Amino acid sequence: MRILHVLGKLDRGGVETWLVQVLRHIDRQKYQMDFLVHTTDPGAYDDEVRSLGARIIPCLSPSNPLQYAFNFQRVLREYGPYDVVHSHVHHYSGYVLLLAAMAGVRGRIAHSHSNTSSEQSGDDPMRKVYRAAMQLLIRDCASGGLAVSTEAGADLFAETWSSSSKWTLHHLGIDLSRFEANIDRDALRRSLGIPAGAKVIGHVGRFTEEKNHGFIVDIARELVRHEPRAFFLLVGDGPLRPSIEAKIASSCMDDSFLLTGVRADVPALMLGAMDAFVFPSLREGLPITLLEAQAAGLKCVVSDVVTREADVITSLITRERPQTSATQWAEQLLRRLSQPVLVPFKVQRRLSLRSIAVSTERLSSLYSTYATFSHT
Repeated sequence: MRILHVLGKLDRGGVETWLVQVLRHIDRQKYQMDFLVHTTDPGAYDDEVRSLGARIIPCLSPSNPLQYAFNFQRVLREYGPYDVVHSHVHHYSGYVLLLAAMAGVRGRIAHSHSNTSSEQSGDDPMRKVYRAAMQLLIRDCASGGLAVSTEAGADLFAETWSSSSKWTLHHLGIDLSRFEANIDRDALRRSLGIPAGAKVIGHVGRFTEEKNHGFIVDIARELVRHEPRAFFLLVGDGPLRPSIEAKIASSCMDDSFLLTGVRADVPALMLGAMDAFVFPSLREGLPITLLEAQAAGLKCVVSDVVTREADVITSLITRERPQTSATQWAEQLLRRLSQPVLVPFKVQRRLSLRSIAVSTERLSSLYSTYATFSHT
């Protein structure tokens, strides 16, 4: 069975990480996965994806519908035929699946990875028309749809989405085997330059507005007043990183922060370098990094906009509103830092249903269903 995934770029984001893990675990004798991307710029996962037998196919000009249609049909002619087109580009999936239907692709999947409803109140009239049109196309052109959470499903498929068999809740999975390693914490921390005896609060995420990194700096400023050993380890990159670095410097907090950039060893960092995890996002779907933090046994202080479907080990999760003061977030982190750390292997069984093996098995079954869809 041949599947074409559609996404912007193969960088180290949550969606991309999950897809690469699926590629690692799926039976590649039975399933050929390729990736259509909207750029010619290299992505962090490109080399690994190619080494696993998948092709990365640029399809440019998504903002020019006619040019994009020409490019998309060319991709299907040159690299297809495909049994399934699996689109991960939220509302734009409506147009992608229309083109796939016109080309006769039988399996057409829209995948909702996020809940953008909090952004939509500020949409201009043209944006509202675009969103409504894309939702109609998804309804009419998708043979099925997947959502990472209940809120993500309602955002893309309509409030009543769960009453239709066409749409499926599909929680993403993580590779639990990466949390079974024995990590030399002292050696890892020394290699990162983390001060001895530091209480390390971690965050993993792209430096974009919704991840709320600026608020993490505010929290840090409050926390170090009560716990001078507090140290913040931020993993990731993105367009807002320079402004966050400037805010850290202007707050005289350089000695309390380490920004690592993109890393391939996030599980090791969680196991060996972090004592707690902070996640004050303004909007989310179902963040893989929060599942990973729980797999590492980390105490997590999390924004209440994140779906509670991410709370697999509830004893590890403390909720706060993003609008709550930085002081209150700092107090919650201080309280959590004083509590004993769970041994990671003791939480593995409770996360077993969120493993990448389970996620991949369910996805394989869905592909078989969608590929035999008879469209009108």
